[in-house]
Amino acid sequence: MDKELHVVFGAGQVGHPLAQKLLETGKRVRVVKRIQGDVPEGVETMLGDASKESFCHEACVGASVVYHCMSPAYDTKLWAATLPRYMDNLIAAASKVGARLVVLDNLYMLGRTGGKAMNEDTPVNPCSKKGAIRARVAARLFEAQRGGEVRAVCGRAADFYGPRGSLTMFGEYFWKPVLARKAGMSLGNADTVHTYHYIPDVAQGLATLGCATDEQLGGQVLWMLPCQPAVTTREMVRRFEPAVGHTIPLNVMPRFMMNLLGLFVPMVREIKEMAYQWDEAFIVDDSRFRARFTMKPIREDEAARATVEWARQTYGTK
Repeated sequence: MDKELHVVFGAGQVGHPLAQKLLETGKRVRVVKRIQGDVPEGVETMLGDASKESFCHEACVGASVVYHCMSPAYDTKLWAATLPRYMDNLIAAASKVGARLVVLDNLYMLGRTGGKAMNEDTPVNPCSKKGAIRARVAARLFEAQRGGEVRAVCGRAADFYGPRGSLTMFGEYFWKPVLARKAGMSLGNADTVHTYHYIPDVAQGLATLGCATDEQLGGQVLWMLPCQPAVTTREMVRRFEPAVGHTIPLNVMPRFMMNLLGLFVPMVREIKEMAYQWDEAFIVDDSRFRARFTMKPIREDEAARATVEWARQTYGTK
């Protein structure tokens, strides 16, 4: 009997470990990406441009489940141009082959919540340009699901950390100075409680949604992916210290400095509109996922050790 085919679009921070976890469950896995690069051993690779509907359909032929883990460069104009197209194309492709579409999304569309914990019922209320884009794209997915155009399920996560998390707050700009025994940098209030999703937990959560039966999903389309309890950024940094072997000083970039740098540094300019997420408690309530599925997040100390090990391998002195 042929193995069930799961197709993963995107092989970055989450797509790569997701493909690995699907392989471990005995699935046949095809990774779809734009260029050659690192993929888990044992997966099929298909190169092409997901902005083309015909290519997406070709890549999905034979699939039982399709995963959308693509993440264009962190640029508002690029998001506006590419994210709706990616969603339309994957909805069409999954529909044509009769596959379930599993979409990874963030929380930008929820905007400010006044510190109230976010769950699947939190209303959409974007307060940023990127949040407005995400809201439109998510609405397209849910409309397609309600209209019977596609069988879809969406998993949402907050800010990432962990192995392969080079484009996160705990990525290159944090670890390079820390491993050189200098201070790490926080771009937001380091003393505000904030949910950070561990990347392997995100990957396992998506795999769980992809492999679940219709009965297990119970008709629910939107899920908050499992996460460790929210802590302050300063507490997160302290978790890394036992594995690093020394105290990690932490500098917090003042808002005026972020505004000033935003005039000259494109990435800072893109990030600053999202700084509101550290102005108030930013907490994800994953209780619905935990109640339905048996998966639990990886222990905090284990996650911290694995993150530091990855950082040493990636950014440490060679």
